[in-house]
Amino acid sequence: MAPRGFPYADLQSFIAALEAAGELRRVTVPVDPTLEISEIVTRTVRAGGPALLFERPTRGDMPLLINLFGTEKRMAMALGVDRLDEVGERIGALARPELPVGWSGIREGIAKVLQLKSVPPKKVKNAACQEVVLKGDQVDLGLLPGLQVWPGDGGIFHNFGLTHTKHPETGKRNLGLYRLQQHSKNTLGMHWQIHKDSTAHHAVAERRGERLPVAVAIGCDPVVSYAASAPLPGDIDEYLFAGFLKGERIEMVDCVTVPLQVPAEAQIVLEGYLEPGERHPEGPFGDHTGYYTPVEPFPVLHIECMTMRKKPVYHSIVTSKPPQEDHGLGKATERIFLPLAKILIPDIVDYDMPAAGVFHNCLIVSIRKRYPKHAQKVMSAIWGAHLLSLVKLIVVVDEDCDVHDYNDVAFRAFGNVDYARDLLLTEGPVDHLDHSSYQQFWGGKAGVDATRKLPTEGYTRGWPEEMTMSPEVVSLVDKRWKEYGL
Repeated sequence: MAPRGFPYADLQSFIAALEAAGELRRVTVPVDPTLEISEIVTRTVRAGGPALLFERPTRGDMPLLINLFGTEKRMAMALGVDRLDEVGERIGALARPELPVGWSGIREGIAKVLQLKSVPPKKVKNAACQEVVLKGDQVDLGLLPGLQVWPGDGGIFHNFGLTHTKHPETGKRNLGLYRLQQHSKNTLGMHWQIHKDSTAHHAVAERRGERLPVAVAIGCDPVVSYAASAPLPGDIDEYLFAGFLKGERIEMVDCVTVPLQVPAEAQIVLEGYLEPGERHPEGPFGDHTGYYTPVEPFPVLHIECMTMRKKPVYHSIVTSKPPQEDHGLGKATERIFLPLAKILIPDIVDYDMPAAGVFHNCLIVSIRKRYPKHAQKVMSAIWGAHLLSLVKLIVVVDEDCDVHDYNDVAFRAFGNVDYARDLLLTEGPVDHLDHSSYQQFWGGKAGVDATRKLPTEGYTRGWPEEMTMSPEVVSLVDKRWKEYGL
């Protein structure tokens, strides 16, 4: 459980905690944000290395922090827990009992958890993120050490900007995490995808012929940064969720020039608007899929005001094929949302989203099989469940299989499947960035039933018994192990 009095008030205090724990290294020599930092970070991530604070990037006017969430240990530290499962266990305990099964149960479950904790965001008048205010011609994105991560990227990108919008009619706030391409000293390309809530806000504003106000916060405390990436239903406030995770209210401040609020403890805030109907080519960009996403037209953010701390730290992330820093973020979502997934689909015992599948391409699910074609029923439920609908491959195993043990999963998927009968093929929505689908936004999907087959499913041969050693022999060998001299 998150401790009373959360240990990190802002990014600086989390940096101090990481450094004290040996989980952060400072790079004191000049390093180029164009490609050089990316190569350093990629090697560090793949070695299981620490967060990195580049004190002298050769672009911009501030240090650059990266690889903040690159391991499950640091992700757990960011959320104030020892294990990522602890957060899911808290949610599961509060969300029970008597919640309806299905999507309404998910919404009611989250709402119940947040109501019980009573942690709405708190407005403050003065904020560290507004110690320096730059307007008009003073705005200059060149002050930021934005990254070019890959040689074929279309320019400089800001990869961890927390983007704030409001629905023009309902006033409902949304917090999202989208890449931002730097077009000029005061304009950014807004790469928000078709399935995102901010896209819907922009569509309503354009239908009304109105500008959409936008605020981008960079360098927030680690809980708020995680909450921006969490796959919450559109009617759940990300700052209420962040408050639940911290066990305390998130302090927010009114922006200087737009009618939005941002975290008071942020390092940098960019305020501006989108003109209705305006698009600009965005990309290419080396994404977490391991491939460049192509140039597409996206909205343009015109920045009218830039606020920051007197000594800000710029936070970013490198994207590439796995393993990469987003592993920690993906695993946090997997473990935190398990109890909510069980409300939606009670058949689920556990699940795993392999990092190699970039978390949305593959889902391994264990079930307590009770009736014929139970696995296929679970597949269909997953493909109808919010953003799980984007999963391309589902592998269903029995409950005695550890879904996190990929060797055991492969043993069953390779050996327990008659691919003429146990493979379910269908079509449906896929991720915006999916390059393999023949049509953008939709494509083929497969479900693999790797469970034991029942006579009522047409399997009449009698399922064989899996070999296991007797407990008595295991105990005997345990006791005599040192005698063997092995």
